[in-house]
Amino acid sequence: MEATIYAASVDTLEQAQEVAANGFTFPIAYGMTIGESETFGAWPATDHHGTYLQPSEFLLGRGGVVLGSIYASGPVGRMGADEALTFITNRERRRREQEAK
Repeated sequence: MEATIYAASVDTLEQAQEVAANGFTFPIAYGMTIGESETFGAWPATDHHGTYLQPSEFLLGRGGVVLGSIYASGPVGRMGADEALTFITNRERRRREQEAK
C-alpha cells in the first residue's frame, strides 16, 4: 500500500516552517487563499473574526477521486492518522478482492 500526504494552509511561510520543524516530512503549502481553496472544495466561513477557511481533509483515490472528506467548524472532528490508515487499508483490501473475482 502506498499513500502520499500533502498539506495546504493559510499560514505564512514562517508558520509553515515551524509546523514542519515538528518532524513532518510531507509537503506543506502555505499562504492558501480562499480563491485557491475553491479549487478543491474547502469551506470558507465568516463571523466576527472575518472570513477564513475552515479545516478540511480529503482522502483521494487513484485519478483524484474523492473517497472521503471531513469539514470541521472547530478543533473537533479531525481525522487521525490511524483512522486514515484504517480507511485506506480497508479500501485497498476491497479493491484487491474485486480484482481477484
